[in-house]
Amino acid sequence: SPLRFVGTNLYWLPTLDSNDDIWNMLKNISDTGIKVIRIWAFNDVNTIPENGTWFQLIQNGTTTINDGPNGLQKLDTVIQMAEQQGLYVIMSLTNNWYPFVNSTATTSTPSTDVLATVTSPPRNTLSNDYGGMDLYVNQFGLQNHDAFYTSNEILTAFQNYTKQIVLRYVNSPAVFSWELANDARCNGTLPTSPTCTTQTITQWHAVMAAFIASIDSNHIVSAGTSGFQCTDCPKLYPITPTASPTPSPAPGKKRNKVTPLTKEQIIRQRAESRRQNRAAAKRAGTLKEDGVRIRGRWVSTGISVYVTEISIGPTTDGSTGVDSQDILNIPNIGFGSFQVFPDQNSYAPDDPNLSPVQNKIQSSLTWIQQSAQSAAAVGKPVVLNGFGLVTQSNLNDFVPFNLTYAPYASDTGFAGSKRQSSSSDYADDSEQESGYSSFLQMGNSAGLAGVMQYQWGSTGVTQTSSTIQLDELDTTNSPASGATLVASPNDGYSMYVLHYGINRHSGSLNVIVLITQPFNKSCSRARRQWLRIHKDC
Repeated sequence: SPLRFVGTNLYWLPTLDSNDDIWNMLKNISDTGIKVIRIWAFNDVNTIPENGTWFQLIQNGTTTINDGPNGLQKLDTVIQMAEQQGLYVIMSLTNNWYPFVNSTATTSTPSTDVLATVTSPPRNTLSNDYGGMDLYVNQFGLQNHDAFYTSNEILTAFQNYTKQIVLRYVNSPAVFSWELANDARCNGTLPTSPTCTTQTITQWHAVMAAFIASIDSNHIVSAGTSGFQCTDCPKLYPITPTASPTPSPAPGKKRNKVTPLTKEQIIRQRAESRRQNRAAAKRAGTLKEDGVRIRGRWVSTGISVYVTEISIGPTTDGSTGVDSQDILNIPNIGFGSFQVFPDQNSYAPDDPNLSPVQNKIQSSLTWIQQSAQSAAAVGKPVVLNGFGLVTQSNLNDFVPFNLTYAPYASDTGFAGSKRQSSSSDYADDSEQESGYSSFLQMGNSAGLAGVMQYQWGSTGVTQTSSTIQLDELDTTNSPASGATLVASPNDGYSMYVLHYGINRHSGSLNVIVLITQPFNKSCSRARRQWLRIHKDC
């Protein structure tokens, strides 16, 4: 039956030491009215750690699955408790990002984006420190990131792990979907071969989706891409119109036909948006011209228009090696996904008449519309499986997905002038709240099947392991004043929900969640804001 939902991400949930913490985390989520969570169903290592959780050892071309209490039994606990709390779980099976591979890689040239000299947090603190594609590539003695999609040896190993996970929960009603990979791309931390194309990644999704469908008929297979597309790329699964794509309209009404996203449409939408922003800025007296002044009048140079027309940007030109529309049209893919992280991805050229934050929010809203349109053209649901805006007050914790460190943190050597000059590029707390509200509203009006915030944060965690970094939280207003509280990991996106601060309002899903966002050990009082999650989202 149809299900539209609000969800959240907790990649780190299976790493918590205490089952009570896992239970309390899931109960708090369930109490807010959230129905779906998304976690990492993988935790790969290349050497067995002294402590902490790990699911699979990948070493010198061999793999070993950990079925012990610090292995898949932790995942068992999450699934069992989610079922008891009435929650559904999206199980992501691997990750595109693993920049920590540079600390052990001997056959590849490290990315210049990753500085190995900067101290990294403990394992499993960051979402990109759970192994994944580049760990497979490195430990199977290969060089290029996209060998993960093309190597028969790696495919066999990954299918073996996938089979173990899928069959373990084949009868669980808590599994919402098997997500093949988070943010699969041609590029990762390791180099990319010149032969990787959108069809490379589409074909891998097709093979894996068919494999899972052959062993599990109870659950959906989903794609976990960022939503990148290629309007002009050849398709492995082209859209073929049916004889009657929609029911006949009522008399006097036109048939509502949804067409795939095109390059021409993108250029036209950007030009119209730019025109509207210029008009608004002119009325406000803040117009910023981008041409040259001739005889007292501004004349466009045409350069910005020309650049826009010859390149529609990496999100839609196929340069990432991803065509989400083609992937969604694979017969065994049940629903697609996309993500909104404008602090890490550019969804459109910046408009000089908008502030940096306004540019991020407006381009994200257009991205949501375009992603919904693409999915509607295929005729399948699509989920926004992760969205986030980094705030100025959270810059100290912000770690981009392909880095191992927080570049604006005071202990990295990049603070000071760089942080000062760039902080205005990031949202303040009110701008983030406004942005999140607009994302939810746009997702609802665009007909998304689900919207999932990245990421859930929680206080009161009683973690004892040293393998995941947790911070102390100010307890000025806690019920047990003076108690030592710790909180779940923060990569710059966490929004912390106080265990004792959740309120449920009567009527529909008009849920109000008390959030401390963000916090750090130097804060004398945690800032609070209200995030309203509407029923019809």
